[in-house]
Amino acid sequence: MEPELLHYEKIVEDALRGVVRTALEQVATFGLPEGHGLYITFLTAGPGVVIPARLARTYPEEMTIVLEHQFWNLEVGEAQFSVELSFNRRQERLQVPFDCITSFADPSVPFGLKFELTAAAETAEEDEAGAGPGDAPPAASNEDAGGGSEADGAADGPADEAAQTGEVVNLDSFRKKR
Repeated sequence: MEPELLHYEKIVEDALRGVVRTALEQVATFGLPEGHGLYITFLTAGPGVVIPARLARTYPEEMTIVLEHQFWNLEVGEAQFSVELSFNRRQERLQVPFDCITSFADPSVPFGLKFELTAAAETAEEDEAGAGPGDAPPAASNEDAGGGSEADGAADGPADEAAQTGEVVNLDSFRKKR
């Protein structure tokens, strides 16, 4: 087998996404340990992402959610997770494929991961970038005329702020130099 056929970058990235999946599975099964908080940033217009329309309008590209005190019904599948969070005192369900996650952090440990976009997520981002000014973001699950987001579920700043307090593993060191 030729070394070029072994895409180590993708293998490592998939393994690290498995770390996120396993962490969420443990939280779903046993609950979140005291003092921990999970910061998850994802592409809101990524393929398979289901969020309320008002959140898609407020966060047309990326959104950071925090699983700490107020989250319910965390369900973890092979390719995605879903969770209910409070936004403006309204409980809303979000579904996020693991391929659409751009960062994951638990500042209490400290631990953090940043991910490159997968081919499917890159295609969705390119499609969104090419959309005209009148084009709406991809359809979200719950149409809502409500206001902005609530701090209980969405972090105010970018994911980098959450990850700065933790150790971020940069995958570039594993990538083949071109």
